[in-house]
Amino acid sequence: MSEKEPDSNDVIERILRRADRAAAIGDESTHQHHTDDGDQFELEERASLRRVAGLSTELEDITEVEYRQLRLEKVVLVGIYSGDPREAENSLHELAALAETAGSEVLDGLLQRRANPDPATFIGKGKAEELRDVVKATGADTVIADAELAPSQRRALEDVVKVKVVDRTAVILDIFAQHAKSREGKAQVELAQLQYMLPRLRGWGEALSRQAGGIGSRGPGETKIEMDRRRINTRISKLKTQIKEMKPAREAKRANRNRTEIPAVAIAGYTNAGKSSLLNRITKAGVLVENALFATLDPTVRQTKTPDGREFTIADTVGFVRNLPHQLVEAFRSTLEEISDASLIVHVVDASHPDPSGQISTVRGVISDVGAHDVPELIVFNKIDLVDETTRLALRGMEPGSVEVSARSGEGIQELLAVIEARLPRPDVLMHVLIPYDRGDLVSKIHLGGRIVELEYREAGTYVEAFVRGELAGELERFAR
Repeated sequence: MSEKEPDSNDVIERILRRADRAAAIGDESTHQHHTDDGDQFELEERASLRRVAGLSTELEDITEVEYRQLRLEKVVLVGIYSGDPREAENSLHELAALAETAGSEVLDGLLQRRANPDPATFIGKGKAEELRDVVKATGADTVIADAELAPSQRRALEDVVKVKVVDRTAVILDIFAQHAKSREGKAQVELAQLQYMLPRLRGWGEALSRQAGGIGSRGPGETKIEMDRRRINTRISKLKTQIKEMKPAREAKRANRNRTEIPAVAIAGYTNAGKSSLLNRITKAGVLVENALFATLDPTVRQTKTPDGREFTIADTVGFVRNLPHQLVEAFRSTLEEISDASLIVHVVDASHPDPSGQISTVRGVISDVGAHDVPELIVFNKIDLVDETTRLALRGMEPGSVEVSARSGEGIQELLAVIEARLPRPDVLMHVLIPYDRGDLVSKIHLGGRIVELEYREAGTYVEAFVRGELAGELERFAR
């Protein structure tokens, strides 16, 4: 700041003027050679926290969710960037949506341009003091950083801004905790929360460093932080055991589908891209659909048919988000195995999002993390009814071979089903078999996993001419004609 006690109106005027210039610089239609004014703006940009406009992302059609109406916290967002400011703004807009999903009211958002996070206060001491002034002016009671903060950074920033500081990871974990419904989902979220909290215990209150008192605790003693760390480690071990015990049931279901050779399709994608809506449109599954981030955490598997009559399963999986905490990826690994075991990944992308390519990269990164990078992928741009023809052309150029649909209106759904039919593995062994009537299970398998050319009920049994896959062909071999 150039003056020790600047007039608040002048400060606001300068901030708004910088934001207007930033928007002009970001507009590709106004790109020009650098001038003296541009150089001056660059210096101002480096020397100030820049407000991000339009961060109030109050989600619609969610009046039935009571916690959204109870504004628990008023928050200010803060982030840093070194490259494209538009990418940083997109990330901060997403953090605003996350914060509101968690039940907060977003009052303001600020970005600081710097090459690397400050190891002490994340944004630097001087900028932290500016942030403190913004927090005081807006009446906020929480600051959310658009990154994962080290415990020391969180403590140091709290010391300066004088309100609670949380990071992006804590917000995502909080949302997962609110939305987990099944026993497995709750265990997975609790595991992720404890793994996140364990290295940060020292930052959750001075009392954790005190020794336990009273009879039996004299001498070297055990500090409260050590007791809590031991209890958390014990709880983590129990949760891992519980999740491991739940795994066989899920594996048994998948093994049963594999035995019947029913192809599996997994719906993956960014959170709020419309995965559950698409599943409902295809299968009438009745899965919860809500205009909110991470509305559904538990996978839903339904069975449906391709236009040519082949049955396949389709699974809705947990949504992804940029910088998804690695604790959650590990905790939900058993759930994400639905993706790695699939015959085809239907990757749903929000066509109306300002950064669809960023969403695609994020989802592909998580898919690779769970070992599903070699599974065939089909890009599906959902919410296509919300974009104009120019955007549609840009999306087609971005991902050739993609499909454009609207789960809400039904546009493109039949084309999607036709593409899924073409991309699923086809039975390729032609069999002519006469199956005894006491082996109706084999006829059922042919119906489920094969493509029947001719079926005739004869005196000696059921005559079937069909294309089947290799494993089933082996079972049918002794009935061949």
